[in-house]
Amino acid sequence: MADEQVDGQEEGKKGGLIKIILLVVGIVFVVMLTIGLTLYFTGFFDPGAEEAAEEQISALESEAAQAAEEAAQQPAKIQLEAPAVEKFETVYYELDREFLANVSDSRKVMQIKLAIMTHYDEQVIANIEKHVFAVRNEVLDIMRQVTENDLVSPDFRTNLAENIRIAMNATLEEAEDFGGIEKVYFVEFIVQ
Repeated sequence: MADEQVDGQEEGKKGGLIKIILLVVGIVFVVMLTIGLTLYFTGFFDPGAEEAAEEQISALESEAAQAAEEAAQQPAKIQLEAPAVEKFETVYYELDREFLANVSDSRKVMQIKLAIMTHYDEQVIANIEKHVFAVRNEVLDIMRQVTENDLVSPDFRTNLAENIRIAMNATLEEAEDFGGIEKVYFVEFIVQ
């Protein structure tokens, strides 16, 4: 009986070892089959596949060469240059003192401080400084003509600045034969 148990155990050990060997061989076979089928379907074993790949590469190279030739044949983009514009230097000058005048037919007082703009040289400013009393007189004459109704007009400040510019230029033209004031600005403007 002891001999029968030893023989049964040896047969059981041999049967388990054979099962493991068959399992490993089966797994290796499935892996090899998978690799072979993948290579077959991708065209690895096809002798014409290499030639087809080379043809595709040469076709792509020729398309790139044609595109480069077409780009070379198109006219080059030209960048335009901005035209040279003669710009005159803008000169600003602020008159030193404020102008104070009564509003006509009212108890209100108007106080302004002026600055002028010119594109001419410093001679215009020198002429204003030289004839400051005559210029101040003209500005005050225009200010004293302002009425209370004028103050509520929407274009009052614009019209007043233009009238002052015309009067200042007329005074300078009379004294120096040249005005040169192009714009008058209000630096301060108070009505009380």
